[in-house]
Amino acid sequence: MPQKSSRNRLGDRAPAPRSRKPTMADVAAEVGVSRALVSLVFRGRPGASPETREKVFGAAARLGYRPDIAARLLARGRSKVLGILFTARNPCHVDLVEAVYPAAEELGYDIVLSAHVPARDEHKAVEALIGHRSEALLLCGPLIPDQAVAGFGRRVPTVVVGRRVPGAPVDTVATSDRPGVREVVDYLVGLGHRDVLHVDGGRRPGAAERRRAYRDAMRSHGLADRIRVIPGDHTEAAGGDAARAMLSGDRPLPTAVFASNDQCAIGLLDVFTRAGVEVPERLSIVGYDDSHIAGLSHIDLTTVRQDAGGLAHLAVTAADEQLRGQRAPGAHLRLESKLVVRGTSGAPVAR
Repeated sequence: MPQKSSRNRLGDRAPAPRSRKPTMADVAAEVGVSRALVSLVFRGRPGASPETREKVFGAAARLGYRPDIAARLLARGRSKVLGILFTARNPCHVDLVEAVYPAAEELGYDIVLSAHVPARDEHKAVEALIGHRSEALLLCGPLIPDQAVAGFGRRVPTVVVGRRVPGAPVDTVATSDRPGVREVVDYLVGLGHRDVLHVDGGRRPGAAERRRAYRDAMRSHGLADRIRVIPGDHTEAAGGDAARAMLSGDRPLPTAVFASNDQCAIGLLDVFTRAGVEVPERLSIVGYDDSHIAGLSHIDLTTVRQDAGGLAHLAVTAADEQLRGQRAPGAHLRLESKLVVRGTSGAPVAR
């Protein structure tokens, strides 16, 4: 019998079946149980033995099956999604987002992130969250006007973290700034500092309260005549600019500088160190936030800790309470801060 050519052998071969997405029925067939029982397992309902549950999850992993949670929730009229607005370049926001995940998972929510970056304003970022069917919004230190925040709060249950929005139908979650700043000034004065300068955060969330708290704390120590505030911002660039202004000015350097946040403090530290100013021997630097960067060994920044885990838990719980109709929006929730002493602060050297 003549052999078919290689071309004919290949040409006669049936095309490979197109791959399809595995289904719950496939998992049931793999295990040898009903589809209804597999559904109970994935929904976490009773009715299946531990051994059967293990087999179902094992079969799902082998087949590559993942339950379509979003479709199931939407069919019930719920998305169970929390939308988070954050600033991508803010380490404190990154820490907060990281802490939100376990807090949300504990209450059965998924997370959608939308970042504010220089080329994308906050309004667009929030609208994207709403477009992704976020049931509630968590806004990390938003800069948009109060009326805009209030507008979002009227459309979607909203929790604002790190900023108070008076009169808006939103919950707010923040650290009590005044005690933390008072602890900074008390600590520095206790070390012997009298010339304590503050680089403020401009119009950033929390900056005004920290500025007022610094002034009040200095007055309480009888140092009203030593109060000195340099306008700044919550960025490394602002801290660097403030340091250069001090170095080039006619006035002597202070013995300590309290920055309105860690990023500003790191900018100060960088410029002063490059200029040969010894920290903390010649100049102590203190920040605010205790972001993960502050604790790095080459930074070792003394700062005021904001409890990112605690703030995340409060924010997610507040959103959940609004969604379940337990109360109307408008709660103001606060956590206490704590001074963390590291290597950038010490007693002043006699001049």
